[in-house]
Amino acid sequence: MQLSSYIAGNWVSGAGSGAVLRDATTAEPIASASSEGLDFAAVLEHARAVGGVNLRRLSFHERAARLKALARFLSERKEELYRLSYATGATKSDSWIDIDGGIGTLFVYASKGMKELPDGHVYVDGPAEALAKSGGFLGQHICVPLEGAAIHINAFNFPVWGMLEKLAPALLAGMPAVIKPATATAYLTQLAFRLIIESGQLPEGAAQLICGGVGDLLEHLTCQDMIAFTGSASTARKLRTCPRVLERSVRFTAETDSLNSCILGPDAAPGSPEFDLFVQEVVREMTVKAGQKCTAIRKAIVPASRGAAVVEALRAALEKVVIGDPRLESVGMGPVASLAQRREVLEQLARLRREAQVVCGGSAAPALVGADAERGAFVAPTLLHCPDGARGRAVHEVEAFGPVSTVVAYDSVEAAIDLARRGAGSLVGSVFTADDTIAARLVLGLAPFHGRVLVVNRHCAKESTGHGSPLPHLVHGGPGRAGGGEEMGGIRGVLHYMQRTAVQGTPDVLTAVTERWVRGARELEPDQHPFRKPFGALRIGDTFRSGERQVTLQDIERFAAVSGDYFYAHMDEAAARRNPIFGGRVAHGYFLISAAAGLFVDPPLGPVLANYGIDGLHFTQPVKAGDRIKVRLTCKEKSLRLGQGYGEVRWDTQITNQDGATVAQYDVLTLVSERAVPGA
Repeated sequence: MQLSSYIAGNWVSGAGSGAVLRDATTAEPIASASSEGLDFAAVLEHARAVGGVNLRRLSFHERAARLKALARFLSERKEELYRLSYATGATKSDSWIDIDGGIGTLFVYASKGMKELPDGHVYVDGPAEALAKSGGFLGQHICVPLEGAAIHINAFNFPVWGMLEKLAPALLAGMPAVIKPATATAYLTQLAFRLIIESGQLPEGAAQLICGGVGDLLEHLTCQDMIAFTGSASTARKLRTCPRVLERSVRFTAETDSLNSCILGPDAAPGSPEFDLFVQEVVREMTVKAGQKCTAIRKAIVPASRGAAVVEALRAALEKVVIGDPRLESVGMGPVASLAQRREVLEQLARLRREAQVVCGGSAAPALVGADAERGAFVAPTLLHCPDGARGRAVHEVEAFGPVSTVVAYDSVEAAIDLARRGAGSLVGSVFTADDTIAARLVLGLAPFHGRVLVVNRHCAKESTGHGSPLPHLVHGGPGRAGGGEEMGGIRGVLHYMQRTAVQGTPDVLTAVTERWVRGARELEPDQHPFRKPFGALRIGDTFRSGERQVTLQDIERFAAVSGDYFYAHMDEAAARRNPIFGGRVAHGYFLISAAAGLFVDPPLGPVLANYGIDGLHFTQPVKAGDRIKVRLTCKEKSLRLGQGYGEVRWDTQITNQDGATVAQYDVLTLVSERAVPGA
């Protein structure tokens, strides 16, 4: 069976027989893949002219809702993916990382899209910048979707997660994707993609799939397209230096395999929780996915005085690992993805053996359960020991992309940092120590050369997500050898697919562009108190201006009694006079907020359901007894919560005194009913 590609809304097969894809355990053929004869220029044109247009019609929240629905759809059908995943060499727990991890990433981005992005089409990046004294000319950074296609070129080791962790932020940003999975495991990616299309959640053209090579795809890129790549550094270099990519300044981000380290702190003696946790983590990272993780631990960096104990503990643990057919429940580690991958691992292992001693494993075929060592792509979990890592070279340059790790000794914290940094850029480093001071030194030493640093001790171990687990909330990527790029990282990952533009103009222009009221823009005078208007009737700029209230000494003293706040600046005139900021007794800041609410709140039952917070509160000038305050309340931003019957409304709030000077400013956050409340 030849894998079909999904192009311009149709499943199509490439010409020729293509590459044969085989079961990693049995070597039985599963499918073939070929993209020969496909019109790659048409692929990009369909993404731009159809997919991008359809996605950009939807708001951020509508896209987020579709991601959530898609995640639920896949969750209900994931067992079909699990059954096919065994063919890649993955055990059930390996598949959980790939399949459930990918679906979980969709859920996270759906949630973040609803909570952290506006219910609109423009992302406002930071506050407005005043460019003139009068406040009549401002600057504002905005982000809008690129109007091209996102080319996603993925690695073989995570056929589902690798696709979904790129697809989720791209779709949320409003950019269509062209997905090119690694050929060796493309059959699992294609199955997941078929389910995505079956869900009906993606607009036409939002995603296309290429099974096989990319042909002349890159020759048709424009400045509005981008490439996100995961794989080898050599392939990344070829893509990055493609003439068309350079000529059109095509955005390019890469996440490449790197030499990741795990450091045992000098305080972690044998028998301590941190020592045991370190051993467990190294063994897990060597055997999960048969060590085929871009984040796997390649260097276990340990104090020289603990070297023998660590080596013995790791050897004993690795000898207990059951290797064989991943379909069997008793098996803890399956094969690598293919016979070609096995050859690659053994070739790199031979280079490492020139300067490190094999403790266990090696090139010999491992003992297997339910599998044939000749047909299956099995590699024994192999631990090496390099007592003098400072003089080693291969251990810092050569990666055997399989179940292989090397124990390297250090004499000081600074030496441990140096050994980790010799990888010349890594995706992740981890530290196991109970000493927070040592942890801080190691983190700050590792940070410039690592995209992520994990610190584990006895207190957080049960909740730790582990050394090798990229999370959608945090950046995944790293400098230097790790590719120099970033993926995910919450909303940061969405912004990779958007253009940041500085807009200059009047407050009214910025309000129109951003759909967010900017101070200085026109204030609208509603025919009734804004709190009487349901969500749909509220307009950006609707404003309420209150009458005045005089602040009295009695107000200050009563608020102190109610709140228990007897700070001297409010209660002791003589002491307050010595305060260089106040020069006498002043009202409590939180009294001003409470008094302001009394001035702008409309008490009867109405569309306002709840006040759920205050953002950006600043007290800018003290208020003393005898001063008079008033409030301006303006509808700043609206965000409908789809299907909830209400929306969030942000109110720009300013308290001024009798001289018109601002004494406090902040945003009030309310939940407002979509419809008028019966009986109100």
